[in-house]
Amino acid sequence: MDVVLATVASEFSDIRDLESFVRALVRLLLAALLGGLLGLERELTGKPAGLRTHMLVALGSAMFMLAARRAGLDEEGVSRVIQGLLAGVGFLCAGSILKADDQEHVYGLTTAAGLWMTAAIGLAAGLGLDALAVLSTLLTLGILLLEIPLRNVIQNQRRRRRAAVDDGGPGAS
Repeated sequence: MDVVLATVASEFSDIRDLESFVRALVRLLLAALLGGLLGLERELTGKPAGLRTHMLVALGSAMFMLAARRAGLDEEGVSRVIQGLLAGVGFLCAGSILKADDQEHVYGLTTAAGLWMTAAIGLAAGLGLDALAVLSTLLTLGILLLEIPLRNVIQNQRRRRRAAVDDGGPGAS
């Protein structure tokens, strides 16, 4: 029985003390929280990748970075983990992009870019770059929240130009 207990204890020895445990917990929670903020915005606007997806992408990214660091990988090894992570997330993002039959409309690019950004934010949180992760989340939220108002302004401008052309105004041939 002592051998079994010693083996179990050695399997959980990657977190040796309370400080290491708290650091890992904070990084993972921060990643999940920041991913959740981005996912909540997408969820509330009825987009396909919502709260859970963004939380899992951010948490997974942070986990990959924590695991790579705890495994003692050198900078080259960590770089390979980052490359693999981004390739995997890119594959996930590619699945969210759809091209419409009319050949002019592509759907899901913002979802894909948001998932890609969520992975980067989780990666930053996993590396302990908390301020960068928070700042990037706030900027991303700002961009996502401005999407609809800016789109409305652009559409109104297009309508006015079309109306002016139809009425023989500036730009009419």
